Amino acid sequence: MVGGNWIIDQVKMIENYPEQEKLVSIIAEYNSNGGSAYNLLKGLAKLQAGFPLSGVGLVGEDERGTDIITECENLGIDAAGIKRKAGAFTSYTDVMTVKSTGKRTFFYQRGANAELDVPDFEFNNSNAKHFHLGYLLLLDRLDLMETDGSSRASKVLKNAKESGFITSADLVSENSDRFKTIIPSSLPFIDYLFVNEYEAEKLTGIKTTSHLGEPLIYNCFRAASNIIEMGVNRWVILHFPDGVVAVSQLGEEIFQPSLQLPVNTIEGAVGAGDAFAAGVLMGVHDNMEMEKCLELGVCAAASSLFAPTSSDSILPAQECFLLRNQFGYKPSRQFKK
Repeated sequence: MVGGNWIIDQVKMIENYPEQEKLVSIIAEYNSNGGSAYNLLKGLAKLQAGFPLSGVGLVGEDERGTDIITECENLGIDAAGIKRKAGAFTSYTDVMTVKSTGKRTFFYQRGANAELDVPDFEFNNSNAKHFHLGYLLLLDRLDLMETDGSSRASKVLKNAKESGFITSADLVSENSDRFKTIIPSSLPFIDYLFVNEYEAEKLTGIKTTSHLGEPLIYNCFRAASNIIEMGVNRWVILHFPDGVVAVSQLGEEIFQPSLQLPVNTIEGAVGAGDAFAAGVLMGVHDNMEMEKCLELGVCAAASSLFAPTSSDSILPAQECFLLRNQFGYKPSRQFKK
């Protein structure tokens, strides 16, 4: 079961990102799935996960909402928990993607996602094994803080844990100081937390990149360990373009490099983080060792780069693994702890 953001991404490929008041041409444009819940579930469907998939969230009474529910049904995803919100419209994002680099800039219309709240989640009648929630910091009502110092998202995750679910969550890379106030109350109810290097730095205060934007691997391990100490139950999985570090509650540490893809094979990086999470969580669900989960994650993320949309080029899991032989991993010597 995956709950959270359901978004239509309106992707526009551009040659470069302009300065204010300057013009740049749109090379091509596409509409596709967006948001944690939508991307993750479509990714799992494309990977051909061998277990039932279901979604929870809100969409509007509009064409975008109809498109989301229809695609879920076509992919075999149970959409019964995706409700239409009267008077709201389906969330969407204008995604500006620079063709030469894959770098993305997002303009987000919050829409129905902003109304998602604790009562929208029903765990007692579900046969699911795992519950994922994302993105924290992009779900307005769930990001509200209660008088007891806990967020409403933490109540959802607590309810899931008490109902016997394995839990996981993902954050959004918001440019704010809210990480340290909103996220901590959820951490004790999360088994697997996904963060990128930016989010980890905002949450812990540990510098995870150099002034050149390169990952500081030793500090990434420190940041992941710090987040474990803040309450995450099993693994913190910290990913960045060149690879991923993972730290467990038991003190295990793993580094997994990304695939070495030729630049001319990359059409866009939108949704790569969610493709990675889909691969890892498929492995977790299937009781793979964490090393294998991370391998599947980076291979799934690599396959997602072959199209400018979030999930359309994701391959079945076994084909994703074959990409290791075709492209190999990025050199790891510069990324060692």
